[in-house]
Amino acid sequence: MCPGNPFLPLSPHSNEETMKLTIDRTALLKPLGHVQSVVERRNTIPVLSNVVLRAENSQLMLTATDMDMDIVETVAAAVTEPGVVTTPAQLLYDIVRKLPDGSEIEITVSGASQITISAGRSSFALPTLPVEDFPAISDQAMSTEFVLAAAELKALIENTRFAVSTEETRYYLNGIYLHHADGHVLRAVSTDGHRLARSQMDLPAGAETMPSVIVPRKAVGEMSKLIDEFEGDVRIGLTDTRARLSFGSIQLSTKLIDGTFPDYQRVIPTENANIMQVPVGAFKEAVDRVSTISAEKSRSVKLAISASVLVLSASSPDAASATETLEVQYEGGEIEIGFNARYLMDIANQVEGEVMEFALSDASAPTLIRSPGDDANLFVLMPMRV
Repeated sequence: MCPGNPFLPLSPHSNEETMKLTIDRTALLKPLGHVQSVVERRNTIPVLSNVVLRAENSQLMLTATDMDMDIVETVAAAVTEPGVVTTPAQLLYDIVRKLPDGSEIEITVSGASQITISAGRSSFALPTLPVEDFPAISDQAMSTEFVLAAAELKALIENTRFAVSTEETRYYLNGIYLHHADGHVLRAVSTDGHRLARSQMDLPAGAETMPSVIVPRKAVGEMSKLIDEFEGDVRIGLTDTRARLSFGSIQLSTKLIDGTFPDYQRVIPTENANIMQVPVGAFKEAVDRVSTISAEKSRSVKLAISASVLVLSASSPDAASATETLEVQYEGGEIEIGFNARYLMDIANQVEGEVMEFALSDASAPTLIRSPGDDANLFVLMPMRV
């Protein structure tokens, strides 16, 4: 397995029954956190609970997979004896996490069935499984490759991931739809049928021929964690069935959802003429307070809008009620409309700037929400009866 291209089949090392290295706890903890996050907790195939540790050329390479997603990360280490071994990922992570900060960790393999983790007066012996039982990591060539700044990719993901569906029966909604749209735009879209989020940016060089893909929810979560810790450019490779992202010394590869994303353009309202602008901070706080007493299941809040006043209200089956009044800018007729409070909060948390704008039609039609002047991000929310 070559450090320059970690997505090659894993093969037994010629000296696989021995390995010895030392590494700083902090340097090991971060990549272990990444790989154990990919590993599924419950596995019918025991080796899939393991991380592959490969030590060579002053580096330790960590590899994990759940068969749909692979992660490979390389970190510097003092390698005395090169080798390769697999051991339980979660157990190793928990051990390293509980060792004192600043510890120097020694990892030793002598024999085919055990790995020893030592630091100071602590010593742990963990089981191993044969490396040849570990599935081959994808080395599929990518038909499209382009580069995004980490901040750009983060914006696309964070502005849409909250609206990804968790309903398994509509599996094609269980991810973010990433595609080339409207000439020269890279667009990310998600919806769960109750709300829709769309974020876009200028199409990066090299993405002109990209396929339209749906990135699964779990992979989106892992990408989000990696972006939070990374500054620089992320290299993205795509085919119709797979995506690969390189974050410096980390490579994440995932299968894509095999399905057709619905025509989301049809549900984005274009002629909602009743326009309300409200301060984001005051609105979030008011929704949070009023929804405290609303029925737990629906968490519904009613918005009554007229002239320059917004009245938020909620009630519960046991006759409790709450109201709060905000000053707003509003153009349009009087409207009373209900929304899920949590959905309102989720969208408000994504709106950049100090003001959020609601474009409304009536109490039963979808509402368009955005930051005034922001053409990159928009959100659509279906109303509910209150």
